[in-house]
Amino acid sequence: MVNQPRLSVLLPTLNGEEDLQRLLPALAQQEIEGLVEWLAVDSSSRDGTKDLLEAAGFQVQVIPREEFSHGPTRNLLASRARGEFLLFLTQDALPMGRDCIEQLLKPLQNPSVAAVGARLVPHPSDDPLTARTVLASPESSGLADVRELLPGQAMGDLKPKDAIQLARFHNVACAYRASVLARWPFPEEAFGEDVAWAALVLDAGQSLAHAALAEVRHAHRYSLLAAIERYRLDAAFLRRNFGLRVRPGPISMLRGWGHEVRGDWVYMRGQGGIEWGSMLRSPFLRGAMILGQFLGTRGWNLPVGGASTRRYS
Repeated sequence: MVNQPRLSVLLPTLNGEEDLQRLLPALAQQEIEGLVEWLAVDSSSRDGTKDLLEAAGFQVQVIPREEFSHGPTRNLLASRARGEFLLFLTQDALPMGRDCIEQLLKPLQNPSVAAVGARLVPHPSDDPLTARTVLASPESSGLADVRELLPGQAMGDLKPKDAIQLARFHNVACAYRASVLARWPFPEEAFGEDVAWAALVLDAGQSLAHAALAEVRHAHRYSLLAAIERYRLDAAFLRRNFGLRVRPGPISMLRGWGHEVRGDWVYMRGQGGIEWGSMLRSPFLRGAMILGQFLGTRGWNLPVGGASTRRYS
């Protein structure tokens, strides 16, 4: 088809005016080969999100906010797309360098690769605790890789930790082969739809790649309640989908807390000195994270009302 786009850029949004004022100029500077289409699904934003998107060339579909769900909303975007490759971004992602998207697409030259995740790095302005959280994650690795099961192997054959490591994936900035996503759409997960999808396609014999040269800035600075809820959801997802009990009891919690606080100290020392405001916050933030993991492992909800489970990034 002569006018078929090579790439569809797909963006779910909600009240993203501030984020888009950074993201859209970065997208405009990308040097992308071939025809590109720009599509967004907005969850009834009350700010200038829709106007900014349309001015940048996006075709915007508005849905009621209560209809948003991570897997189904992304499936809706994919169903509208005509590109050979589908690039999903969150509104608070920030691609670095003019060739970021092309670097992200390169591993898809291998026909066995179903999807590619970008390398996530913190913003220069992020506080040390936020920066260390990002840099300690596998998604921040500076080494490119391609992950797949061994011949004759299934995800169910792996130990939970090994299965999770293999299926680590993210929808912050990632490129999918459209034909694969059409065959295996995102599952209806309230949280972790990206990892659940990755496990599904790995089990089907597909490969996943990490593009270390495609750097994207992305980080969240959590309040204590938000940290509890975020890590509760993560632990509950891992227990439900992989059978992993992240924090089964007090001893595990204490060890995890000590490891994280010590990690903050070592990281700050390596960055040239201790930032005492962050260091004083470290025991409370890491304690909130560990508590969230414990609650999620046990299948419990927040004891104090909780934070919203609906995230757009």
